Amino acid sequence: MGFLWSLVALFVAPILVAVFGLVSAIFFEAYRRRINNTHVESPAVFEVPNSSKQVPCTHISDPSEKYISLIIPAYNEELRLPGALEETMNYLQQRAAKDESFSYEVVIIDDGSVDGTKRVALDFVRKYTIDKVRLILLGRNHGKGEAIRKGMLHSRGELLLMLDADGATKVNDLEKLENEIHAFARKECHDGDLAASNSSFRISDIPIAAFGSRAHLEEKALATRKWYRNFLMMGFHLVVLLTAGPGIRDTQCGFKMFTRAAARKLFKNIRLKR
Repeated sequence: MGFLWSLVALFVAPILVAVFGLVSAIFFEAYRRRINNTHVESPAVFEVPNSSKQVPCTHISDPSEKYISLIIPAYNEELRLPGALEETMNYLQQRAAKDESFSYEVVIIDDGSVDGTKRVALDFVRKYTIDKVRLILLGRNHGKGEAIRKGMLHSRGELLLMLDADGATKVNDLEKLENEIHAFARKECHDGDLAASNSSFRISDIPIAAFGSRAHLEEKALATRKWYRNFLMMGFHLVVLLTAGPGIRDTQCGFKMFTRAAARKLFKNIRLKR
């Protein structure tokens, strides 16, 4: 009998130790995340050049005030940001001149840069006013995911576009995503008769997302990449196929547009920062 109890203890003791370790790890990780996410609950503010004044941010839960918001995450982009912003502002100004109903804002999120990114961004705020260009400082580096999340949560547009600070995608390509969203919204209205039931219906009321894709450039990229990168890419595509289904060939393009309703659902529930 004593031998049997010893045998049971031999098996049970490691299990208890493992369970205790697991529970401790869960509590530690929960505490770490709570401390790490303290900034998320603090009110976001926009930086005003040459002033100690800070403008409180609107929230994604508030009604839209602009037609479109362009969200640009930036980390150490002192050199590439000016060219991308000049191209973006020229396009937006030209479009606003042709269409009086077209209103816009550009929201730059400085993700803890250690170069002159903040200075460059504030120069554009001065040039175009805080109504057109806004800067949010994250203080320390949190990751691109958190920078985009913060920008989305504090933008004023009916449509919200995320784009990279390097200007890799031409800003006028946003019209392709915009047209797809409007086409899908019209179909939804027709099928669900939403327009008839609600005379104040707006494009921002339907949750729609449109993603840019560079899949048509894949053949050229395959020829220039290292073989192991192509191998990893094919493995990643297989994971996407199994989890999201066929038809999605590019998930990594940093050019994505959301209606306000879609952004509200997605970015209020994002937890990963990078």
